[in-house]
Amino acid sequence: MMSNINPNGEGSSSSSSRSAPASADHHQLQQPPPPPQPQLSRYESQKRRDWNTFGQYLRNQRPTVAVAQCNYTHVLEFMRYLDQFGKTKVHVQGCMFFGQPEPVGPCTCPLRQAWGSLDALVGRLRAAYEENGGAPETNPFANGAIRVYLREVRDSQAIARGIPYKKKKKKRKKNSEANFHQMQSSGI
Repeated sequence: MMSNINPNGEGSSSSSSRSAPASADHHQLQQPPPPPQPQLSRYESQKRRDWNTFGQYLRNQRPTVAVAQCNYTHVLEFMRYLDQFGKTKVHVQGCMFFGQPEPVGPCTCPLRQAWGSLDALVGRLRAAYEENGGAPETNPFANGAIRVYLREVRDSQAIARGIPYKKKKKKRKKNSEANFHQMQSSGI
């Protein structure tokens, strides 16, 4: 029998076959930890959460719908489903605050998802669909019916809340403007 020292520094008497597990534990402790996962950006984290939420929504449908079988109608239903969790007051036609940007009192009008939130959601889900193996040609989030729905939501919310929607104009770069004038003066 050999005398071995265990990790606690105490002496013990054992056979060589008993020392094998101790040395295996010793090697196991020396393995480097797995590399840390890179921190996702806020956008990437939100996109992942949105994708998981949409997948869960499809799994909860009866019958269950696979992501590969979903189409634009599932996306429209999903956006309508999300309205119940909205925080934007959208006044209905008969409400005395309809069309007023800053109502002076409370009303019973429903809370909805804001148009901007839905628009951003669709953009993230559109990207996530393709990142998860979906073909751009079959992307249900890129369907024209989704754009029409979003436009209708935007317009109806703008009217109901009395806040006109104005499309932001893209700023032209001064360099490209200078190049344009330079090309015109040189006869190109």
